[in-house]
Amino acid sequence: MADSTITAGQRSRAGFDLTPPNPEEMRRLVADLDDEERRVLLEHGTERPFCGIFNEAKDKGTYCCRLCGLPLFHAGTKFESGTGWPSFFDPIDRSHIAFVRDTSYGMVRTEIRCARCEGHLGHVFNDGPPPTGERYCMNSVSMRFVADGDPLPDDLGRGAPEGEMAG
Repeated sequence: MADSTITAGQRSRAGFDLTPPNPEEMRRLVADLDDEERRVLLEHGTERPFCGIFNEAKDKGTYCCRLCGLPLFHAGTKFESGTGWPSFFDPIDRSHIAFVRDTSYGMVRTEIRCARCEGHLGHVFNDGPPPTGERYCMNSVSMRFVADGDPLPDDLGRGAPEGEMAG
C-alpha cells in the first residue's frame, strides 16, 4: 500500500477528514463491494476500456471514491481523452489523491489511490489538457457519482462537509 503520512483527524484544504478507516470500518466498506469493484479497488486491477459506466457521462456533480466516499473530482474537470476510461484534469483537492510509483508490466507510471482508504483509482499521466497538463485516467468501478444538489456520501460518519449537498 501507499506510504501514508495521514494522521488521525487530518483534514484536507477542502475540509474533508482524511483519517484512514479503522479495521472494522474497512471490513464494512469492503463487504459492500461487488467482485469487479474488489478486483480493481483492492487488487489494483483495471477495467476494460470503453465499458465503464462513467466513460461517456456528462452530468453535473461530483465523483467520489467508491470505497470510502471521499470526493475526488468535479464533473467540470472531466474531458474526453479517447482512451476508453473516464479522464479528469484536476482533482478537487490534491491531498485526496495518493501518488504511488508503479513499475508493473514493465512500465514506469504513477498509480493513483484514494488518500483516505488507499483504494486503487487508476493512473495519472502528463498528457492532459491545460491548465494542469495532467490526465487522471480512472476506473469507473473505483468511483461513485453524486449529482449536484444531492448529499455527498458520509459512509464513515465523519460529518460536514461529508453528507452536505454536492455542487
